Amino acid sequence: MEHQALLSALLDLAEQIGFEVRREYLGGDGGGLCRLRGKWVLFVDTGASVAEQLAQAAGALANREELESKYILPQVRQVLDEFRV
Repeated sequence: MEHQALLSALLDLAEQIGFEVRREYLGGDGGGLCRLRGKWVLFVDTGASVAEQLAQAAGALANREELESKYILPQVRQVLDEFRV
Protein backbone atom coordinates (compact mmCIF):
# COMPACT_ATOMS: atom_id res chain seq x y z
CA MET A 1 0.00 0.00 0.00
CA GLU A 2 1.43 3.42 -0.90
CA HIS A 3 1.84 6.26 1.60
CA GLN A 4 -1.15 8.26 0.34
CA ALA A 5 -3.49 5.27 0.64
CA LEU A 6 -2.19 4.49 4.14
CA LEU A 7 -2.67 8.11 5.18
CA SER A 8 -6.24 8.13 3.85
CA ALA A 9 -7.00 4.92 5.75
CA LEU A 10 -5.60 6.39 8.98
CA LEU A 11 -7.59 9.59 8.59
CA ASP A 12 -10.75 7.56 7.95
CA LEU A 13 -10.06 5.63 11.16
CA ALA A 14 -9.61 8.90 13.05
CA GLU A 15 -13.00 10.08 11.87
CA GLN A 16 -14.60 6.73 12.71
CA ILE A 17 -13.55 7.09 16.34
CA GLY A 18 -14.90 10.61 16.53
CA PHE A 19 -11.87 12.77 15.81
CA GLU A 20 -12.24 15.86 13.67
CA VAL A 21 -9.60 15.80 10.93
CA ARG A 22 -8.37 19.18 9.74
CA ARG A 23 -5.95 19.58 6.86
CA GLU A 24 -4.11 22.87 7.36
CA TYR A 25 -0.93 24.40 6.09
CA LEU A 26 1.29 24.62 9.17
CA GLY A 27 4.62 25.30 7.50
CA GLY A 28 5.69 21.67 7.27
CA ASP A 29 6.64 21.44 10.96
CA GLY A 30 3.22 21.06 12.59
CA GLY A 31 0.39 18.64 12.85
CA GLY A 32 -0.75 16.20 15.46
CA LEU A 33 -3.54 15.53 17.89
CA CYS A 34 -4.95 18.03 20.35
CA ARG A 35 -8.10 18.65 22.30
CA LEU A 36 -10.05 21.78 21.31
CA ARG A 37 -13.17 22.77 23.23
CA GLY A 38 -13.58 19.23 24.50
CA LYS A 39 -13.21 17.56 21.11
CA TRP A 40 -10.21 15.67 19.71
CA VAL A 41 -8.84 17.29 16.55
CA LEU A 42 -6.16 15.74 14.35
CA PHE A 43 -4.31 18.42 12.43
CA VAL A 44 -2.64 17.24 9.23
CA ASP A 45 0.06 19.64 8.03
CA THR A 46 -0.37 19.99 4.27
CA GLY A 47 3.05 21.65 4.13
CA ALA A 48 4.69 18.38 5.20
CA SER A 49 5.49 15.48 2.90
CA VAL A 50 3.00 12.62 2.69
CA ALA A 51 5.46 10.42 4.61
CA GLU A 52 5.61 13.01 7.42
CA GLN A 53 1.82 13.38 7.45
CA LEU A 54 1.55 9.59 7.69
CA ALA A 55 3.97 9.54 10.61
CA GLN A 56 2.06 12.30 12.41
CA ALA A 57 -1.28 10.55 11.97
CA ALA A 58 0.08 7.14 12.93
CA GLY A 59 1.78 8.57 15.99
CA ALA A 60 -1.43 10.25 17.09
CA LEU A 61 -3.55 7.11 16.65
CA ALA A 62 -1.19 4.27 17.54
CA ASN A 63 -2.10 3.98 21.22
CA ARG A 64 -5.78 4.91 21.07
CA GLU A 65 -7.99 2.36 22.82
CA GLU A 66 -10.92 3.34 20.61
CA LEU A 67 -9.27 1.49 17.70
CA GLU A 68 -9.45 -1.87 19.45
CA SER A 69 -13.07 -2.35 18.36
CA LYS A 70 -12.44 -1.33 14.73
CA TYR A 71 -11.42 -3.47 11.78
CA ILE A 72 -8.05 -2.25 10.56
CA LEU A 73 -6.43 -3.37 7.32
CA PRO A 74 -3.26 -5.39 8.01
CA GLN A 75 -1.03 -2.84 6.24
CA VAL A 76 -2.49 -0.02 8.32
CA ARG A 77 -2.17 -2.05 11.53
CA GLN A 78 1.50 -2.63 10.70
CA VAL A 79 2.08 1.12 10.44
CA LEU A 80 0.27 1.72 13.74
CA ASP A 81 2.35 -1.01 15.41
CA GLU A 82 5.54 0.78 14.35
CA PHE A 83 4.41 3.87 16.29
CA ARG A 84 3.01 2.10 19.35
CA VAL A 85 4.75 3.00 22.62
